[in-house]
Amino acid sequence: MKRWWWLPWLWIGAAQGAVATAPDLEQAERNYQQHCQQCHGVNRIGGAGPALLPQSLSRIKPDEIREVITQGRPASQMAAFGGVLDAAQIEGLVQYLQRPPAVEPRWDEDDIRRSHRVLEDLASLPTTPQHKADPLNLFVVVEAGDHHVDVVDGDRFEVLARFASHFAVHGGPKFSPDGRFVYLASRDGWISLYDLHNLKLIAEVRAGLNTRNLAVSKDGRWVLVGNYLPGSLAVLDARDLSLVKTIATVGRDGQASRVSAVYTAPPRNSFIVALKDVKEVWELPTGPNPDFVPRRIDAEDYLDDFSFSPDYRQLLATSRKAQGGQVIDLDNGRVVTDIALPGMPHLGSGTYWRRDGHWVLATPNISKGLISVIDLDTWKVIKQIPTLGPGFFLRSHANSRYAWTDVFFGPDNDAIHLIDKQTLEIAHTLRPVPGKTAAHVEFTRDGRYLLLSIWATDGALIVYDSNTLQEIKRLPMNKPSGKYNVGNKIEFAEGTSH
Repeated sequence: MKRWWWLPWLWIGAAQGAVATAPDLEQAERNYQQHCQQCHGVNRIGGAGPALLPQSLSRIKPDEIREVITQGRPASQMAAFGGVLDAAQIEGLVQYLQRPPAVEPRWDEDDIRRSHRVLEDLASLPTTPQHKADPLNLFVVVEAGDHHVDVVDGDRFEVLARFASHFAVHGGPKFSPDGRFVYLASRDGWISLYDLHNLKLIAEVRAGLNTRNLAVSKDGRWVLVGNYLPGSLAVLDARDLSLVKTIATVGRDGQASRVSAVYTAPPRNSFIVALKDVKEVWELPTGPNPDFVPRRIDAEDYLDDFSFSPDYRQLLATSRKAQGGQVIDLDNGRVVTDIALPGMPHLGSGTYWRRDGHWVLATPNISKGLISVIDLDTWKVIKQIPTLGPGFFLRSHANSRYAWTDVFFGPDNDAIHLIDKQTLEIAHTLRPVPGKTAAHVEFTRDGRYLLLSIWATDGALIVYDSNTLQEIKRLPMNKPSGKYNVGNKIEFAEGTSH
């Protein structure tokens, strides 16, 4: 089988040594202007269609881009161009879209305000659920295959509603404190507000061009959005997503930075922000009449990912460039210690539980096949659990004896490990659908059942009994990338991501 590598000017056929002419990128730009610009915008910043920038497409493989251009995308406005453009022209577009534009796109407060739209008048809608499901046992499910979101009844395991999302929802939906509203962020900067009581989309705004994630304040008044492009924070009114202010993410030394992640810290009544290009953590208070002026905390390294101790006093942070992590005391703003962690731990998808009277945190690793378990009293790694490959998500529940982890990035990515939370050994390995990626578990509010994703275009949500491990039901879905239980999320329950 022929394998290909892309070099700046040559296609090299490794198996046969063949050399072909490089794509004509000037012609590709003209083809973009003729066929794509109307939907995807001047400078590729998006319009009716998503932004087509390298930052937005970073997780989309070239083969997928090629397939969408050629065949279009079902149930969307994306037409098929296989009958309009020849193979060389399509290849040129694939390469052109993965290169930065000649002029870096801009997106300022005026752009944000112009993008804002209110779709429903909240004052005219009922304030109680207009469905029979338990509002705190609903699941919000992201279908990445065709960019839709499902609302699933967590007792009957039935889809109550399905609506189109913007391109590549990312960072996990977040909820209002009462569980009525869910907020979603897409890779290309769109923020959506959806009413789970009335099953209606309420408002949308584009807060940036390339967005990392969002957080909702403890009191439910504010939404904070962290952006890669432009490097900024956007503070939105949680009631209708109108812009309150933007904050340029610039370090003490004047260095501009992208945002790695934003989270809410409920006991602290604040937002916590990790910056990617300066060695700082920011805390933004969200109490009465906040001014959103950041309190700057110095870090020893650039931060890509972080998690909290259960009481939110300490921040556990890692950098993808460095070996290990650091613990930052958020009260005094000092680095407590370093933690020896190999590879690239994914702390944001870690989970904690009590073991022998101590809190422990377990984190998957996206470059090595292991789970690291850390004692949160001593900050020592007490176990490295070998797995079948690098993983992305790890979940549990206070009422479950197991932590479930995928091996998303490994050759055995159809497997799911169940780790005994007391022995720290792999107790079971399941293969729900041999040959198809299994990933991302989320439990019902009481922990009795769990939902697991089969990450394929002809995929599914599989419902398991968390005690017997028997399959209960299967819901067909198009690459269901994640699912989020309302009660677990608003209660910041043990075992789920925050």
